[in-house]
Amino acid sequence: MRTVKIMVALLCFGMSAQAQSDELQQLLLNIEKLTQFKAILSDMKQGYQIYQQGYGMVSNLSKGNFNLHNGYLTGLMAVNPAVRNNPRIGQIVGQQTDLISEYKRYASLFRQSGSFNSNELNYFNNVYNQLVRQSNANIDELANVTTAGQLRMSDDDRLRAIDRIYNSSTEQLQFLRFFNRKAVILSLQRSKDQNDTQTLKRLYGIN
Repeated sequence: MRTVKIMVALLCFGMSAQAQSDELQQLLLNIEKLTQFKAILSDMKQGYQIYQQGYGMVSNLSKGNFNLHNGYLTGLMAVNPAVRNNPRIGQIVGQQTDLISEYKRYASLFRQSGSFNSNELNYFNNVYNQLVRQSNANIDELANVTTAGQLRMSDDDRLRAIDRIYNSSTEQLQFLRFFNRKAVILSLQRSKDQNDTQTLKRLYGIN
């Protein structure tokens, strides 16, 4: 009987020892996992800090880049005095003034001459109106090119635009004068006699 009790006690002790051993192993395993979690957490924290530093650097670079571009674009809206003082600007305005003055004068002279019928006079007016529209378009473009805040253009682009407008304005005025000379010649050719020719020459201011 005593032997049985001893055996039971030993068995219980063995079971208790085994249980304690299992708990100890589980505790060691938990400690190992906790250490791994701490290492992972540390890596994550370090990675986040690197990300934050990198993001901040990129953000600052982006802001600096934006400020740089914004300053460049704002500069393109301004007009350099060298552009505003370009002598061709005054020449373009002068050519438009001449074009309007000359077309009005000759339109009136051709009506007074009696050399042209109503259809021909209407044709002359259509030509004049087209030239005036083109000339006004040049002046509008010139105003945009030489006014700050209207167009985003570099100084070189503005100068090239002024040259192009000047060439267009020059061609329009030259065409008007060529057209008027041809019409005057036609008017003189239609004169009936010498007296009529002299009258027309005085009308056109021809010596």
